[in-house]
Amino acid sequence: MTSIQAVKALKGVLREHLDWNGARLTFLAQFLLALFKVKTVNLAQLATALSGRAKVDSNYKRLQRFFRGFAVDQAVIARLVTRLLPIRDEKWYLTIDRTNWKVGRLNINILLLGIAYKGIAFPLLWTLLRKAGNSNTAERIELMERFLALFPAEKVAALLADREFVGQEWFDYLTGRRIRFRIRVKDNTRIANLNGIPLNAWRYFGDLAVLEYRILPRPRRVWGCSLSVVGMRLEGNEFLIVLTSDSPECALADYARRWEIETLFGCLKTRGFRFEDTHLTDPDRISKMVALLAIAFVWANQTGEWLHQQRPIPLKKRCSVDSSPSSAMALTTCAMSSSI
Repeated sequence: MTSIQAVKALKGVLREHLDWNGARLTFLAQFLLALFKVKTVNLAQLATALSGRAKVDSNYKRLQRFFRGFAVDQAVIARLVTRLLPIRDEKWYLTIDRTNWKVGRLNINILLLGIAYKGIAFPLLWTLLRKAGNSNTAERIELMERFLALFPAEKVAALLADREFVGQEWFDYLTGRRIRFRIRVKDNTRIANLNGIPLNAWRYFGDLAVLEYRILPRPRRVWGCSLSVVGMRLEGNEFLIVLTSDSPECALADYARRWEIETLFGCLKTRGFRFEDTHLTDPDRISKMVALLAIAFVWANQTGEWLHQQRPIPLKKRCSVDSSPSSAMALTTCAMSSSI
């Protein structure tokens, strides 16, 4: 298949999912094919791989015009991702986290909400934080509200998040919106005992053996909310302590899937499309690049799934664990040490 034929074929499929005009669809098809070829978001290198008769300099200016002038609706991208993944009849495990790096003195800081699926997360919605450091409650709520404007809360099996995503207002919001969650907290988080006296979280699990876990009896007051608490002792005198809105017996196994968003970030960055190579600094333009990467990533994944069905791809030996709470940390450790 020639490059022109490949662009036409990809454009035809994209037209089924995106209500863009022909020129924009052609550009998107060319961009995706170029990205798959050069494996970097650097515009100068993408310009060398765009199909067509235009010179490299013309291609570079075309890329610049797209990121300068064309608006990309995140809602359209989110719907596209959920249509391309075979998850329509399933409940979704959502995972929220940040990825950040620096371009010169400028901090690129992206708060992203994704769907965990088969060991990796897929981007749905995101916010460019115009600052360094953690997100705040208002930024998280705004992101979740955009999700709920597109999809019902009933589609969420659980929201998975790390220790940054805590606080009474945040937990009250999730509870009020009926979003189930499994969120890790720091070892020194104050959790009330059965007499209402707050103690450091680790004290409830200090007598456990490594990888042994415990579900505290009855919900406890923490961050001003009544939540179930599950904890596991890790190696090195550390603890994995998870607050959950329900089903504490599943909380650790569910939480282990949070790592799938870290795998996504690795694939978007150094192990995949090299997002950090971008010279874009304007938040709106970086957001457009995230949108194109979301399309590229789900497309590449589903193509790989199809190729695997046609001819199974040999897989490296991986850790194999069950879904019981006692194996949750083993699953996380496996994900952290694996190369995707």
